[in-house]
Amino acid sequence: MAKIKGSYESMVVFSVKDGEEAAQALVAKFKDMIEANAELTNVDEWGKRKLAYDINYESEGYYVVYNFESKPDFPAELNRVLNITDGVLRFIVISKD
Repeated sequence: MAKIKGSYESMVVFSVKDGEEAAQALVAKFKDMIEANAELTNVDEWGKRKLAYDINYESEGYYVVYNFESKPDFPAELNRVLNITDGVLRFIVISKD
């Protein structure tokens, strides 16, 4: 049974209003979620950066880039969970293929 995998990248900006520890907890949560459903190839934590413009009255965010390979149905699920998670300011999930 051959699994058709694609290469994906997700960039997420987490809120730091509850402190960097809360952002780190979300980084770990999504890392675990990706590892459970896909093959995580890289996690690039950019750390706390100033936002180009305020989002929800916040001027800073914690940036993380996840690279992973998965079946085509997982990125949609990741997108859905990111969309409903408190503490996620902005995100994008793209196919690198």
